[in-house]
Amino acid sequence: MSRTVPLPAGMLAAALMTHASASPAQQPPASVETQAGSIRVEALARGLVHPWGMAFLPDGRALITERPGRLRILATDNTLSEPLAGVPEVFAQRQGGLLDVALDPDFANNRQVYLSFAEPGDGGASTALGRGRLDDGRIEDFRVIFRQQPKVGGGNHFGGRIVFTDQGTLFLTLAERFKFEPAQDTGNHLGTVVRLKHDGSAAADNPFVGDDQARDEIWSYGHRNIESAALHPDTGQLWVAEMGPRGGDELNLPEPGGNYGWPVVSWGEHYDGSDIPDPPSHPEFARSIRHWTPVISPSGMAFYTGEAFPQWQGSLLIGGLTSEGLVRLELDGQTVTDEERIDLGARIRDIEQGPQGRVYVLTDHQDGGVWRLQPAD
Repeated sequence: MSRTVPLPAGMLAAALMTHASASPAQQPPASVETQAGSIRVEALARGLVHPWGMAFLPDGRALITERPGRLRILATDNTLSEPLAGVPEVFAQRQGGLLDVALDPDFANNRQVYLSFAEPGDGGASTALGRGRLDDGRIEDFRVIFRQQPKVGGGNHFGGRIVFTDQGTLFLTLAERFKFEPAQDTGNHLGTVVRLKHDGSAAADNPFVGDDQARDEIWSYGHRNIESAALHPDTGQLWVAEMGPRGGDELNLPEPGGNYGWPVVSWGEHYDGSDIPDPPSHPEFARSIRHWTPVISPSGMAFYTGEAFPQWQGSLLIGGLTSEGLVRLELDGQTVTDEERIDLGARIRDIEQGPQGRVYVLTDHQDGGVWRLQPAD
């Protein structure tokens, strides 16, 4: 169920146009040419309203969120279920709503599904994380296990990606809710990445545990808006891509206690054209691995490990909203050695490696869909 909550006037129109726009349904190109050869693009499902997150079930079906507050199952015959019951109430305004979905690492035994979402409440809204049990077309016993504090007004910048580790913890990427300065204050969760146990409590070895002036859940801070995140399959390190303002999207490796500089520094500038100091002017802040101007507006991320595209193995795939396609990065350790743009002609909100190593993407449109990429022959 979604809720419409009035928002204060005066939000910057440019910000909304850059990272949250409504568009008619997009038809995929029949094929695209890439460095790996010709790739066939198939539309598996249509009619999804701003789909945001996707997670494959062990049987090959996929859970898909829609930002207005619906969770559906895409069957292996590409039919979409009716919305599942038991999903939480969401703040479905502008960039807010139902966001990511992820399976508990022990899903085969406990059937636990995690959802991130913009949660309404006193003071406005904030990003929340909850979990419940998938059972016969509904989510049973859903409960919120973490809430970003504080709740504030406005409908921009919720972050929301969920990434499980192999150490009994998970990362949740948050955003500064378009409030700027609080991203430098570890006394709140705005502009942070948090690291939690599976029950939503702070991991005991987080960098600010025991600091009375900081939130125990915080892993890193000084972030703007992170909607791309993935764990490196070999190192176990978290990689993220975050949205800059007018220019300056960044690829970062959040370190414990690291400060990534927003809004003091950025490779971009404010939407009104006013300058922001470049990161090298403040060496005390952590440095990005890569940055993009013009922006790609990154959303969704996956390290490719499949067999369908052997040339992509080890590559980092990032969805692009503004760039309308995939950004494929080749890596040597923490160094980007090559970048390929794969033009799909649609805003890409999420990307997942699915069965048989094929790549699945969600298109962020009012009539959005699920597309599959696979070798043309």
